[in-house]
Amino acid sequence: MNDTYNTIAFPSEEILFKEKGSKFFGYAFPIISDEEVKPILEVLRKKHPTACHYCYAYQIGTEKTNYRANDDGEPSNSAGMPIYGQIQSFSVTNILLVVVRIFGGTKLGVGGLITAYKTAAQIALENCSIIEKTIDIHY
Repeated sequence: MNDTYNTIAFPSEEILFKEKGSKFFGYAFPIISDEEVKPILEVLRKKHPTACHYCYAYQIGTEKTNYRANDDGEPSNSAGMPIYGQIQSFSVTNILLVVVRIFGGTKLGVGGLITAYKTAAQIALENCSIIEKTIDIHY
């Protein structure tokens, strides 16, 4: 059993990934509970009112993890799971990754969507400061 875990220090800067006219804005936020997700999504909805999809994934916890992946109307497992895959790939927890898509007029197909969401999530995580924290238990 480990006594440390990796997470991000601060919310990431907005990143932009373009694919066939569609714009994918990626964000990463440090969180400690799933109650923080909804307010963050509401802020992003106000920031990008013309966006079609606000897809996200989060993971909370160290020993027992709580996670969720949401496709927000995209075809099943084409957005949320590729985003969650990047959380696993970077071995981070207590994090929310959101990718906001503004449709550009050209359909990408399921394979194209998977690649685009994965790439946007990866770039967002690469632009974060990943830190190691200790697991503290207060008695």
